[in-house]
Amino acid sequence: MQEGHFGRAAKRLAITQPALSNAIKQMEKLLGAQLLTRNTHRLEITPLGTEVLARTDFLVNTVDLALQDIHHVVQRGRALVRVGVIPSASTRLAAAVNAFKPTGGPAVEFVWRDAPSTVLLQEVREGRLDLALAAITEPPGGLTCIDLFQDPLVLVVRRDHPLAREGKASWKAIGHERLVLFESGSMPALGEPARAQFGQQGAQAPYHVRYSETLYALVRGGMALGLMPQLYTTSLHDPELAVLALQDPRIERRVVLVYRPGPMRNAAAKDFIDFLREHLTQPKKPKVRRFTRKAGPKLSPG
Repeated sequence: MQEGHFGRAAKRLAITQPALSNAIKQMEKLLGAQLLTRNTHRLEITPLGTEVLARTDFLVNTVDLALQDIHHVVQRGRALVRVGVIPSASTRLAAAVNAFKPTGGPAVEFVWRDAPSTVLLQEVREGRLDLALAAITEPPGGLTCIDLFQDPLVLVVRRDHPLAREGKASWKAIGHERLVLFESGSMPALGEPARAQFGQQGAQAPYHVRYSETLYALVRGGMALGLMPQLYTTSLHDPELAVLALQDPRIERRVVLVYRPGPMRNAAAKDFIDFLREHLTQPKKPKVRRFTRKAGPKLSPG
C-alpha cells in the first residue's frame, strides 16, 4: 500500500505485476474477505486490510531483526536488546542499563531509540523495539503496560522569588502569577487540568513554549513562573532557578514500561524487563489526582 499501484509495488518487490495481483487474490481467498479495493487509478486498503498489514509488518520486522540478532551473537558474542525511551526518562533508563547484569548467556548490547511516546508505542507494536519507557494517561491497547513511577508537574521559579524559600507551592499561592507552560512532551495532556486551575484562580493567560531553555529564560527574566513535568528538570543546575513541588492538587503523568505480550525475541530482553519492573517500579501514592479523558487516545509523547 505504500506505492498505491500494482505496477510500482511489483517493481519494488522485483516480481511481475500479475504475480503480485495473484498473490493478493490468493490471500483474500484464504481469508474470505477483501483486502484491497481496486479502481483504474489507485488501490485503497480496506479496514480488514489495515489490520492484516499491521500484523504482517510485525512478522517482517520480527524475522528481520531476529536474523540481525543471530548474526550479532555469532559475530560479536552479544545479545541485542532494542529499547525506546522518551527523552525526559532517559536518565533513569541509562542508570538502569548501567546497573543491569545479565544472568548467564551472552553479554548484552543495547540499541537506543529516543522518540515521543506515540512513536515508541507504534514501534513496539510493529516489533521494531523490544520494550519502551513511555508517558501516558491511559493504558495503550494491545501492549503489556507496567506502571513504573509518577512524574508530577513542578514549578520553576527564580531563587529570589518568595516561594523559593518554601520549597513547594500550591495552586492558590500562584493564582495571580503569570505562568509559562511547557507544551512539549506530556504537557498538552496535562495542560487541561492545569488550565482549569488557572481559571479557578483568575490568573493571567499563560505563555506557551516548546523548549525548556525558553521556559528557563522567561523565568530568569522575571516574566513568568515555569510549569513542566519534574523529569525535565533533572538536568537543571542553574544557580538562578529553583524547582518547587506543586500541590493542592498534585497533577502528574504516568511513566510506564510497555512491551508486546507473548514470547520475547531473546532471553536478554525478558531479563531486562524483569529488572526494570523490580528496580523502577514505585508504590502508588494515595490521593493523587490524574488527568483522564472519556474518549480518544491517551498518549503523552515525551
